Amino acid sequence: MNDKLSSTANLLGDPGRAAILLRLMSGLALPAGELAVTANVAPQTASEHLAKLVDGRLLNVERQGRHRYYRLASAQVADAIEALLVLTARSSVSDVGTVSSRPQVGSLGHARTCYGHLAGWVGVQIAKKLEERGMIKLDNAKSYSVTVSGREWFEAIGVGVPSSAATQKRLAVRCLDWTERRHHLAGTLGCALFKRFRELRWLIPIGDTRVVRVTLEGRTQVWRLLGIAVG
Repeated sequence: MNDKLSSTANLLGDPGRAAILLRLMSGLALPAGELAVTANVAPQTASEHLAKLVDGRLLNVERQGRHRYYRLASAQVADAIEALLVLTARSSVSDVGTVSSRPQVGSLGHARTCYGHLAGWVGVQIAKKLEERGMIKLDNAKSYSVTVSGREWFEAIGVGVPSSAATQKRLAVRCLDWTERRHHLAGTLGCALFKRFRELRWLIPIGDTRVVRVTLEGRTQVWRLLGIAVG
């Protein structure tokens, strides 16, 4: 066990490999060439990094024609990276759980993707409001449960809420946000909510980054639905 921990820590400790992992936190599968640019290394060096990350079970690789596409191996890998970011991020809080100021709109801290769901200040505010209004409730340290009124709210905006017992463990996961030091909504439901906001054009990605922008329509609808001023 100690050897495995040390090996994984070594994989994460290289700046180039760390850059690759952070880029893949978007949830997308990306080609080796693009990841080489992200890590600012030569293609051969990037290939070596990627091979080590695949061998270490942090990444999966898929072939399409002559190209290889890489993605994080699982949501658990993303959770581990997010947890490390909480430990290593420069403090932006004056006291535990108290944010000193709202992040600038268009910044990574304001709204970003986190392995397929919404993170940053906006994501935290949405989770907080859903909990305050009784749509989700704390189930345990790692998850929420969805209430009857919450199910109705999600389904009203086009987000289905699975009810089978097999889906409940990863349905509404509490993900500790590394910039806010509070939780946002992850899991199957968090990903479905982010996807729906994208479909409605309430959120738009900014270039080739994890940052997302809340559109004017998005600001209007989030205020109408949850009373959150996200602009």
